[in-house]
Amino acid sequence: MSQDQTPITGSEQGEPQQPYMQADGGFDTQAFLDGLDAIFSAGKARDEAEPYLQQALVDAENAGDDAGLLTVLNETMGFYRSQGRHQENMWMIQRAIELASRMRIEGSEAWTTTLINAATGLRAAKKYDQAEDLYRQALASAAKTLGPKDRRLAALHNNLSMLYSETDRPDQAEQELRQAMDILEDSSTDPSRDLDLATTHTNLALLLMQRSDSPQALQEAWDQARTALDIYRTGHLENSAHYASALAGFAQVCYMTGRFSQSADTYRKALAIIEDRYGKGSDYYQITKANLDQAQAAAEEAGDLDQSDRADEAASNQPKTRNQNDDNNQHGSRTDIQGLDLAKAYWEQVGRPMLEERYPQYRSRIAVGLMGHGSDCYGFDDAISRDHDFGPGFCLWLTSEDYQAIGDQLQKDYEALPTEFMGFGSRTDSVRAKGANRRVGVFEIGAFFESLTGYRQAPPEDHPHEWLLLDEATLAAATNGKIFADPLGQMLATRQGFKAMPDDVRFCLISRRLGMIAQAGQYNLPRSLQRGDGAAAMLSINEFIKACASLIFLINNPLTVGYLPYYKWTFAALRRLSGRMATRLADLTEQLEDILRLASAACYGGQGFGEGGKGARPAAEHVTKLVESICARIVEELQVEGLTNSPETFLEWQRPYVEAHISSDDPVLHSI
Repeated sequence: MSQDQTPITGSEQGEPQQPYMQADGGFDTQAFLDGLDAIFSAGKARDEAEPYLQQALVDAENAGDDAGLLTVLNETMGFYRSQGRHQENMWMIQRAIELASRMRIEGSEAWTTTLINAATGLRAAKKYDQAEDLYRQALASAAKTLGPKDRRLAALHNNLSMLYSETDRPDQAEQELRQAMDILEDSSTDPSRDLDLATTHTNLALLLMQRSDSPQALQEAWDQARTALDIYRTGHLENSAHYASALAGFAQVCYMTGRFSQSADTYRKALAIIEDRYGKGSDYYQITKANLDQAQAAAEEAGDLDQSDRADEAASNQPKTRNQNDDNNQHGSRTDIQGLDLAKAYWEQVGRPMLEERYPQYRSRIAVGLMGHGSDCYGFDDAISRDHDFGPGFCLWLTSEDYQAIGDQLQKDYEALPTEFMGFGSRTDSVRAKGANRRVGVFEIGAFFESLTGYRQAPPEDHPHEWLLLDEATLAAATNGKIFADPLGQMLATRQGFKAMPDDVRFCLISRRLGMIAQAGQYNLPRSLQRGDGAAAMLSINEFIKACASLIFLINNPLTVGYLPYYKWTFAALRRLSGRMATRLADLTEQLEDILRLASAACYGGQGFGEGGKGARPAAEHVTKLVESICARIVEELQVEGLTNSPETFLEWQRPYVEAHISSDDPVLHSI
């Protein structure tokens, strides 16, 4: 139970929290799996699965049951992968491979299964080279340990197909999927109710849709997607975690084949499941919602929406502002909307109709959203920030081929759109946001990211020197905002590439931040205060704060939380991050603000510029205590993350422990 096709599951209400622990302290692997199955069957995975898995890891290890521990690690890998928590999963993958090697189980079914699960976790984290290497090891192991009709072999081919698809090798991807299909059909006791077979049909449908210029491929994609849904319904498998993917896949085929109303209806069903399981904040929800909006608009244009669809669409597109016909309320309505919401409404009500009317053959190829420089792209804009680079506008992102074909004309049509919208006048662009540096309008995808970062796509993982040239504020601008629609998925994939900072680079930066925190806060700050050099002390505090803020984002992993934006929005970003559940080091934000509030008194003490006096001493003592408290708290978190086993609170001495986790020997990643 460890492949993408089969969700892990768990404990009936009323069962003990640790049903797998035997009276003699032993670990019962089957009882553990049964308890996990019951949790998932009861729909409690979101709240109960992780605590159950974490406790089982501890209990299996304490019981000295390596086989049981390996089972728990395999299930945990699957759970973290399904939650998109790839950074945390890296540690589970490493533990599982190391444990399996220590157990000397090479050449066994358990070894094959562990390789498949580890490879699938790496693939989901976009570590494709490492994943492909493990998949090939798994294929070699499977040839010795699994029979030709073993369903785990089908899962291996299915997952390898996804890797080929994600790395632009569609022919190899299709070959792997068809091998998986053959194995499943031969081994299934009832293909009409086979969940793994349904998943494979969906995957093949999505792959075939990439050949949109082939009517035969589209027809087979339709057949494959319909077959998948038939299996879910015949087998009453609608509670499966994969059902939403099957619905979304079928909706996409409907759209590609001109069945717009059916596409919108199916996307709506998928969206309800995704919201329930993953929430509205997930990329999965946002992209599916954008696809639903696009399908509804196409159905409206084609005249095949029923009255309830029209009412739903009208309600969802109605801006939530005050009466625009009431002059006394116009200013109030303008203050009720932020830039991202204004951009989306402008796109939906003004931009999309233009695109569908003038570029119908491209409407399923163009990504739309708002990203880049500007407070509105971060969601930090307010009434004060609207004096520049604010107003109705959005970005249209095209592939290189499409930009060559229609880019210039589409930009002219974009510029001809109405400039007043929802009480706002034309967009106020600053001098630096015009012409080639414009922040809204039509862009080629690679050129858009190049204008922000200097790179058309994220540097390769094995080019750490290039990653280190990209400061966090630059990466924040390249990964912020919202994508309202992305039919081809290319814009989202490119943005995700910049989010996926390699682990070696992240560990290197964590080490550098620890060094600056120690140098500025623990060493130079108290020395500057003792000298009475208020200016030097103030600059030390500034460097300490910047390094701590960066460290908080790096520890929480930019892949999950994004990057620290430039200095103006440092604390706005920290406060927002600290308000999220499960944020690491969330308690540091308030302490950092306390240091800033005390800084003036600590550095100058009310006795004039440049001299600390008696009035400075209490504030200075408080500041230095806060600094040491923060550093001790950072060490605790490093220990929790498995990055150190040292209790040393002078953070310079923690750097070797962190850098020991850097796998590359590239000197640019290591401190002297």
